[in-house]
Amino acid sequence: MPSRAEVAYFGAGPAPLPTPVIEASARAFVNFEDTGLSLAEISHRSPTANKILADAKQALTTLYDIPDDYDIFFMQAGGTGEFSAACQNLVGCWIEQRRRKAVADLGEGKDDEVLARVKKEIENELKVDYLVTGSWSLKASQEATRLLGAKYVNVALDARKSDGNNKFGKIPAETDWKLTPKGSALTYMCDNETVDGVEFPSFPKSLEENDRIVVADMSSNFMSKKLDVSKYGVIFGGAQKNLGITGITVVIIRKSLLGLVPPPTFLHQLSDVLPTSGALPPIMFSFSTIAANNSLYNTLPVFNLYVATLVLQSLVTKFKTVSGQEEVADQKAKLIYDTLDSYPDLYHVVPDKNVRSRMNICVRIIAGKSEGKVTPDDAKEKTFLAGAEKRNLLGLKGHRSVGGIRISNYNAVPVENVQKLVEWLNEFAKSG
Repeated sequence: MPSRAEVAYFGAGPAPLPTPVIEASARAFVNFEDTGLSLAEISHRSPTANKILADAKQALTTLYDIPDDYDIFFMQAGGTGEFSAACQNLVGCWIEQRRRKAVADLGEGKDDEVLARVKKEIENELKVDYLVTGSWSLKASQEATRLLGAKYVNVALDARKSDGNNKFGKIPAETDWKLTPKGSALTYMCDNETVDGVEFPSFPKSLEENDRIVVADMSSNFMSKKLDVSKYGVIFGGAQKNLGITGITVVIIRKSLLGLVPPPTFLHQLSDVLPTSGALPPIMFSFSTIAANNSLYNTLPVFNLYVATLVLQSLVTKFKTVSGQEEVADQKAKLIYDTLDSYPDLYHVVPDKNVRSRMNICVRIIAGKSEGKVTPDDAKEKTFLAGAEKRNLLGLKGHRSVGGIRISNYNAVPVENVQKLVEWLNEFAKSG
């Protein structure tokens, strides 16, 4: 059996963790700081749990320089749960803004007139915008359609339509996007598409217009690059890529959004124009509820949070800010892409060069190219994966929906493991 040090793991998630974090977490799971209790056993409302929570928030604030007018909290249900939560909460914010404006214009006690006006505005103006650049943003848009109905969902960009083969791999020019002209309840983007290997190279300029409330899923590139947090309304990410283990989701949110919660009774009265599920989240998906209770409305998995806290604190100790980790991520990605590009007749990187993910490198081993199209060689891919496994290079098989090879270059993958993979890529290419 190989030791941990002998294995280079490139799985897409759950992802590798720094070995010191694993070792410290193992001790805490058995006996946390000589208390005689596992960290999985202590109360989520204890001083110990509250300190872990505070430490996590402090480290995040330091790494991302999060402004004072933003809140940080932790939820459950992963990024997929946030597909629903973000949609429901922000549609609720939009409705509450309209309700308050109607009350201000029409006066108190005009409940029927206020209701009629908001209903009309919902029918004529409510939209949620989705930038569909890969499998995860597609799922997010489909969830919005399930909750709200297709009428209210605007797919402002479907990247598959920019390619003749109806596959993801490009992000069309912003001039081709069909954003709701006067703004929407939210504009959703998946900053890095884990399945398809597509990453936004920078924050889109068109999203800085019309006071758009940008919701970014950063599950798979969280803590890997610098951010101007002030450009986003909501940033969320499942922990199991760059932050920790499954079971928690981090949310960074503009505080002003937390106060815009419509009365449930008002939402019930809108049911003939908008499904109640569209703007009334379950209590555990209510951003305002979770924030008001400091992530402790229900039993927060403290051990899972502790793992993330150790990861965050290690980044602070090593780099001070996230820009240091960004440099390492870029270095590793360059090593891999430069090697793949050296053998264009064997390795075909799936996405366009200008949107290549630094975290999830999707590649096919090909039999040849003809008229711009590539022919994957399944037999060679199986041989490559078998050879990689013999060398303890694990987790390289592509997602079941697209096949091929996927190299996940998360933060805890050390440079030396990338170098081992590069050696195998070179050896395989030269073996004929």
